[in-house]
This record gives sequence, structure tokens and C-alpha cells, in this order.
Amino acid sequence: MDSALSDPLNGSAEAGGPANGKTRPPSTPEGIALAYGSLLLMALLPIFFGALRSVRCARGKNASDMPETITSRDAARFPIIASCTLLGLYLFFKIFSQEYINLLLSMYFFVLGILALSHTISPFMNKFFPANFPNRQYQLLFTQGSGENKEEIINYEFDTKDLVCLGLSSIVGVWYLLRKHWIANNLFGLAFSLNGVELLHLNNVSTGCILLGGLFIYDVFWVFGTNVMVTVAKSFEAPIKLVFPQDLLEKGLEADNFAMLGLGDIVIPGIFIALLLRFDISLKKNTHTYFYTSFAAYIFGLGLTIFIMHIFKHAQPALLYLVPACIGFPILVALAKGEVTEMFSYEESNPKDPAAVTESKEGTEASASKGLEKKEK
Repeated sequence: MDSALSDPLNGSAEAGGPANGKTRPPSTPEGIALAYGSLLLMALLPIFFGALRSVRCARGKNASDMPETITSRDAARFPIIASCTLLGLYLFFKIFSQEYINLLLSMYFFVLGILALSHTISPFMNKFFPANFPNRQYQLLFTQGSGENKEEIINYEFDTKDLVCLGLSSIVGVWYLLRKHWIANNLFGLAFSLNGVELLHLNNVSTGCILLGGLFIYDVFWVFGTNVMVTVAKSFEAPIKLVFPQDLLEKGLEADNFAMLGLGDIVIPGIFIALLLRFDISLKKNTHTYFYTSFAAYIFGLGLTIFIMHIFKHAQPALLYLVPACIGFPILVALAKGEVTEMFSYEESNPKDPAAVTESKEGTEASASKGLEKKEK
């Protein structure tokens, strides 16, 4: 998982510099400000809209849009799995040809990117279809076994509008595959980030603290302790990071002196912020205090990361600044409002868990029975 904010070091061959090692003219202050401001804005968009969509996702009944719930056990194991994956990629790039590895990765992310972008733009595109558009429903269903032992492997529902979105996304996919253009990279990166925030749900605040705390250590170690993360980020030609050129004003769309932000620095704090939005809604006070607090904390943390990186001219582990801000600010607000107990007792069930589904059905049936009894009386 790439999770570092990297700086082109104003002319060095590092972090997006020329392959032949030649230095380039220093970036202008205007170009640097534009690049950092754009990265900040691009990071905020998937968090804000992904959090809003996560609320609808949690309430939805479509099996194809069911969220994946992260438990405390998953959160504790995640930094270890991420470290093994990162080190494995680093060794692969050292042992095998970078060209062939990136070719395989490009094909893999080409498919994933098209699906993610299609899912992202589908709600927006629905507004542009005419009322008489011939929209047909489809279902992709794969099962295993037969009779009572039949088990669903894939159950995906879609319609004609989704197929149109898939076609439009494929155009971006081909553009990315052929040109590796930074705009196509960012479109896929934004789609991955928004889908991650929308579909990955923490089951409670404690799990979020465990996940962010573990990845805080992971990020600091792999950025400051080794050159592994920065090396992988610069070698990995896949949309796992958002990039923006610092020389855009000089070279236009063909600029190549990039600052970059790993998607991990968006998705990990983003799913915690989305959880706080759902907690806000559960309080039924018609306020989004914790969501706006954590969102402001993210802006503060990422802004501080950019400032420190610009001062010291060195790639920074963004979670070093984001984690304390995103956890600390909402907890301080909860302390001030006397809602710490409510915050840490808030729990979300896994909609894919049969026990949770059964419990939900029983609760619904009980509510319905009470309603009928009242009517009879």
C-alpha cells in the first residue's frame, strides 16, 4: 500500500525526475503551490463524496453494493499484510525487470480501474439519461453446489445504464493503458479512493483507532526507516497514487515533474471520517459535528504534511500527521460534549454476516408485530 507524500525535490532526478538522471530547472513557487493545492483538493473529493455514499451504501439492499466491514482483528492484521505486500513488491522490482512487472500490473489495474470508475460515475450519469431510455435489468450470478448446498459466489445486479458507464470508463482505461497520462491515472486513483471510502466500513471507532494507529507505525517505519516505500512508489506504474505536475504552467499537459500522494493517505483516514458521519446520523440530532470536525482535521493534517515536506525537501509519511489529527480532534469534541461513551459504544453490524441479517429480520418482524398489535387495540 503506497502511503507517502512525495516531492520532486526541485530538480533532482528523484520522485519523478528524468530517467537519464539529468537535473531539471527548479519548479516555480506558483507551480509548487498549484501542485500541492490540487493534491489537497483531489484528496478531499473522494473522502467527502465517498462518506456521503457510504451512508446510502449501509442502508442499501443491493447485494452488489454491500460494504465490506473491517473488524478489530482485520485492523490489527492489516499493517502486517501491507508491510509484507510492500516488501514483496520492492523485492520484485529489484529482482525482475521493472518493465514486465509494470506491464502485468497495468493490465490488472486496467480492468479494476474501469470497474471502479464505472461504479463511481454511475449515480451522476443516471441524471443525464432521458426518461424514455430503454433500461433493462441484468443479473450476473455464479453459484457453487446444488440443492440445499447451493452457495452464491457472485451475485451482481446491473442495468443498461451501467453498461453505458462501463463503455465510457473503458475509453479512459484505453487512454491510461496506451499513454499512462497523469490525468487518466488520477481519474482511476480518484475512483479507487471513492470506492474504498464508500465500500470499506469500520465496525466501530475502536477498530478505526487500531487501524489508524497500526498504519501510523507502518507509514513512519517504511518512509523514515527505509527507502522501500518511496522506491516502490516511483517504480510502480499503476494508479495507486494521485500525481500533479509542478511544471504544469511551463509545459502544459505534457509536464512530468510530479508531486504525488498515495491512495492510502486518502482511503485510510477517509473510512474513519465516513464512520464518524454514520455515527453523527445515528445520534439523530440533525448535526454532522464529528464528520465536519474530522474532515477539518484531515485538511489540517495534510496541509501540515505538505508544509513539512516543502521545508525539509523530503518525502513525508502523511499518516504521521493525519492520524493524530483525525483521531484527536473528534475525541476532543466528544470530551467537550460528553459523548465519549456514545462514540466508542457505537457499533455497525456486517450486512454480509448471516447472524446480523437474521437479527435484523427478527427485529423488523418484532417491530411489525408490535405495530399490528397497536392497530388491533
